[in-house]
Amino acid sequence: MNSTLSVSALSVAVGGKTVVNNVSLTVAAGEVVSLLGPNGAGKSELVLAVAGVIPKTAGSVSVNGADISALAPQKVREAGVAAVPEGHQVLAGLTVDDNLAAAGAALASAELELSKDEAYGVFPELRPLSRQAAGSLSGGQQQMVALAQALVSRPRFLLIDEMSLGLAPVIIERLVDVVLALKARPIGIMLIEQFTHLALEISDRCYVINQGRIQYEGSPDRLKSDPEILHSAYLGVSEPAAVGQAVSV
Repeated sequence: MNSTLSVSALSVAVGGKTVVNNVSLTVAAGEVVSLLGPNGAGKSELVLAVAGVIPKTAGSVSVNGADISALAPQKVREAGVAAVPEGHQVLAGLTVDDNLAAAGAALASAELELSKDEAYGVFPELRPLSRQAAGSLSGGQQQMVALAQALVSRPRFLLIDEMSLGLAPVIIERLVDVVLALKARPIGIMLIEQFTHLALEISDRCYVINQGRIQYEGSPDRLKSDPEILHSAYLGVSEPAAVGQAVSV
């Protein structure tokens, strides 16, 4: 039986305002599930709540039926769920290697070295940069470090928020290859992505969220053939650009 991450009737409030409202979704091992919607729809808050970073006001999160709703972020990672927040978040003053070590601080020494080696295997371009301060790297390299940090915990599920934000098309293509390779392991991936065309190309299933509520669940093919579903969810907000229009950093 495939491993499954389940979010059930989840609600989140920020500053007294409900930003995620009764959301239910699933991600299975070996599939890419995209979460699409306009800015302010509740996507990032959903990821942070699932990861244990911000509190939930209702609902539950489970992995293979085991409730992880009340766990602290490190314990959520230990349960097999790792989040990569928006914005290429790294420990800027530490080296790349120390960033990976910090992400695996709960691991025994031998296991940590093995996990770091596996992460470098996914991103071999980071090996020669291992002694360089992460804050001195390009945006694309920092995003690789952020993903590598998540991989150190050997997750069964990855929650990736705005993977391609501000990155050059060649870097986006590299990261897409990584996502597909991780899917084959099989790791379940929930992807928040500004480029709807890219998300639809690599996803097995899609959810569309707006004003904190799921408005569509189903195949990417239907969204391709009926773009009005997305347009109505964006409520007049222009659909994100195609990959080729990404901003180079």
